[in-house]
Amino acid sequence: MASTSPQHQPTIAFPRRRSARRLAAAPPSPAKSGPDPLSRRLSPCPGGSGPAAPATRSDRSKALPLSPRKRLGDDNLCNVPHAQPCSPAKRSKENQGRRLLFGDPPASPEKPGGPHPSPRCGGQETPPSSGPARHRLFRQEGTCYQEVKRVLHAAVPDRLHARERETGVIRQFLREHVRGRRPGSLYISGAPGTGKTASLSRVLLDCKDELAGSKTIVLNCMSLSSPQSVFLAVAQELGLPAATSRDGVRRLEKQLTAQGPMVLLVLDELDQLESKGQDVLYTLFEWPRLPHSRLVLVGLANALDLMDRSLARLGARPASSPQLLHFPPYTREQLSTILQERLGQVAGDPVLDAAALQFCARKVSAVSGDARKALDVCRRAVEVVELEVRNQTLLKPLPAGDSPVSPVPKRVGLLHVSRVISEVFGDRLAAGAVGGRDTFPLQQKVLLCSLLLLARRLRTREVTLGKLHDAYGQVCRQQHLPAVDQAECLSLVTLLESRGVLELKRAKEARLAKVSLKMEEAAAEHALQDTALVGSILAQGLR
Repeated sequence: MASTSPQHQPTIAFPRRRSARRLAAAPPSPAKSGPDPLSRRLSPCPGGSGPAAPATRSDRSKALPLSPRKRLGDDNLCNVPHAQPCSPAKRSKENQGRRLLFGDPPASPEKPGGPHPSPRCGGQETPPSSGPARHRLFRQEGTCYQEVKRVLHAAVPDRLHARERETGVIRQFLREHVRGRRPGSLYISGAPGTGKTASLSRVLLDCKDELAGSKTIVLNCMSLSSPQSVFLAVAQELGLPAATSRDGVRRLEKQLTAQGPMVLLVLDELDQLESKGQDVLYTLFEWPRLPHSRLVLVGLANALDLMDRSLARLGARPASSPQLLHFPPYTREQLSTILQERLGQVAGDPVLDAAALQFCARKVSAVSGDARKALDVCRRAVEVVELEVRNQTLLKPLPAGDSPVSPVPKRVGLLHVSRVISEVFGDRLAAGAVGGRDTFPLQQKVLLCSLLLLARRLRTREVTLGKLHDAYGQVCRQQHLPAVDQAECLSLVTLLESRGVLELKRAKEARLAKVSLKMEEAAAEHALQDTALVGSILAQGLR
């Protein structure tokens, strides 16, 4: 009869690891009593009741045949139910490569009764609560800066300072024409950041109930692919078939002169619709003049003289010509009031120093009077201080007792605002100077002089690339200098735009692209007076 006793499985004698050999050679500790952790695994009782006797090593090999790798791991304590914790260095690896920012949730703290690190780690132990305490310190110091940056946004505020007269004119115009069912047009002009779009948006929100019976269409002409695309956009808003042909324009005119509610059409960045012959602009501004028209047109642009320069025919009939409204640049006092009102929304001590605030308002008002620029400068200065505080918090030791007190936030001073203003309004013409040597190319200087002279003659800050190239060629002929073609002229303008000197608004045709100066004319002329040739070009002017 064949034997039913279990057969011994052959095992492979793998060499033991160094740590296993060290544990096997070490004598048993006298203070340790009872079975070792491996002997806690009990063999099943044949009778099914009562505790089982501790299993020996030979019994375990018969009852639970393990792979050679696991059998070798018994000496390394791999099969112990509660594994030993890893070292503090390995525990900290999960946070490596991750930047700690203000507002990040703290890591889960370790349990007070948790196991101690393994003796092989050298006994070095990281304080268990230093990570959460440092995170709490980040949040305490960073929350105030986050609040200040939030209130320094450029969105439409609830109240517009120093624009009460302009908002009153817009509100009165809408009431007379939209509610009074009188077609008409309004042209709003002003430099960037003077509150044109914000004031109109505020009035539209305030008069939402009064304009409920009319159809309001708001378009930003910068998003249109071509000037003729405005007819397609208006037709889509009115639910008409999409068409930009002459027949489509006629259908639009027929729709706007038929019975129905008043249509309020707001066109932001109106100067983007300039084209050859100004057909698009003339068509839009002549729609309110049509018999039985129900269109009220409001256009916004930066150019003050757009009507006189591009739409001179509209002045032939003064009774039906567009109403004009100009937004002047903000003064120092107005910018200071705007900044103080925004910062007053944050509770606690002011983060921005009063002297730094006045310095920012004075500098921005002298350069452009742009409220958005003033808000951006202050917000950038707060970010600089926030970065400094974060770096210092990472390096400084925690307070005694691991209970950080609420820190006093570092204030944004005059030095921080001055540094940011230098980056924004710095001498861009000298940005490429190396070792005191002027690296500003001569052709770029001549092109910049041509733009200054052309803007002085046309009394505008924005000119087309074609006119600029013509003026540039005239200056080169006067000074006996080689001139570049229009394609190369566009490359020069692009280089000046990358240096922050010029602003380029591209168009479908390169000659119709708009070029304007991003810095004050006085500052540009002062920087260009360094060389005798450029100084003589500005002195002679265009002939």
